[in-house]
Amino acid sequence: MRNVARTSLVDAAIAELRREIAEGVWPVGTKIPSESRLAESLGMSRLSVREAVRVLAHAGLLHTRQGDGTYVTATDESEVALRRRLDTAAAMDIIDVRRGLDLVAARLAAGRRTDDDLAAMRAALARRDAAAQAGDLDGFADADVAFHLSVAEAAHNALLGDLYRSMSAALRDSVRDQEQAALDPDPWHAELLKAIENRDPAEAVAVSIALLDKQERDL
Repeated sequence: MRNVARTSLVDAAIAELRREIAEGVWPVGTKIPSESRLAESLGMSRLSVREAVRVLAHAGLLHTRQGDGTYVTATDESEVALRRRLDTAAAMDIIDVRRGLDLVAARLAAGRRTDDDLAAMRAALARRDAAAQAGDLDGFADADVAFHLSVAEAAHNALLGDLYRSMSAALRDSVRDQEQAALDPDPWHAELLKAIENRDPAEAVAVSIALLDKQERDL
């Protein structure tokens, strides 16, 4: 009976910690309270809390840094599963998926964008251009992903934005993998911004196709 009770307490701790993570009590990237503080707030033993943290770390929601503490890395297991799958996806598979997401994002953004959306795109594109000129591949990859994410955000479709954010790490890696080819000047990103600014969905889609075709050739 003691084993059953012990399992129940751990399960209860897991459920409560998972709920607080999902509700944003501790946003992604923040450190959760210490085991003793969690045990006190949950009315459970530190041993039960420690096991719950271990389980959630294995699930990918938490990450423990030796000597520092435990940090939130994701808000739900489905996000973690997708991230792990994307980490092992082939570059061509990622481009195939982007042919779906990017074209929808470009078309919707051209019809729904706001002035604030355009400002975000311009800022990301300026950082991208500056990084290319400096030969900063990491900065370029970050700015490139930020630009495409800003296009997805301009679509004002919450699900599309979530899908694109979940792919951001894989997209960043795919840009880095292109190395020097990624830094070569191209007209398509500026043209995509212009098409969205002009509220021209057909042109935005056409430019997105040309952009992805170029990235496929660079693989």
